[in-house]
Amino acid sequence: MAPRELPGARASARLLDPRVAALLRSRLPEVAEHTIAAVTAEVPADAGPFGGPMGRTIEQAVQMALAGFFRLSSEGADPGTPLSSAIDGAYRLGQGEARSGRSVDALLSAYRVGARASWRELSAIAVAEDLPADAVASFAETVFAYIDELSAASVAGHNDQTDSMARTRERYLDRLGQALLRGDPADVLI
Repeated sequence: MAPRELPGARASARLLDPRVAALLRSRLPEVAEHTIAAVTAEVPADAGPFGGPMGRTIEQAVQMALAGFFRLSSEGADPGTPLSSAIDGAYRLGQGEARSGRSVDALLSAYRVGARASWRELSAIAVAEDLPADAVASFAETVFAYIDELSAASVAGHNDQTDSMARTRERYLDRLGQALLRGDPADVLI
């Protein structure tokens, strides 16, 4: 999947002051922690993966997604630069949800809740740093466009994995049918 340039990316790249971007970046671990807490509280289907041994890995994935966003929105950043690590991570997350037998709905809900929780903290920092209203608005546009990109990548990963699993199941059923027609013994059918 080829990462695309995000709507509003050029505007926020011009408007997000490097000092503010550095301050926001320094708060990533805290923002990621609060984001995960919000997702765990508001999306019960995700409480299991966040609470288990995957919790730290997921927290790092949230930090990586936020860091990818800051690469995009920092002054001097090239908005056309692919954000492949974050997009690839979102794609793999979608695949993992499919392999676990979960729908993509809970994951997309987690993205929405995570975006709101992250935005609440990031915008408070931006406002406290006296970022002009138009810069905050462009920053918001870029945040939500970025979440849309991550969501789309996860849906693509989920769909690709689901399709792959369906093809594999179909091949197994074909082999089973052929074995039954040949009259293969029961131990071969298992």
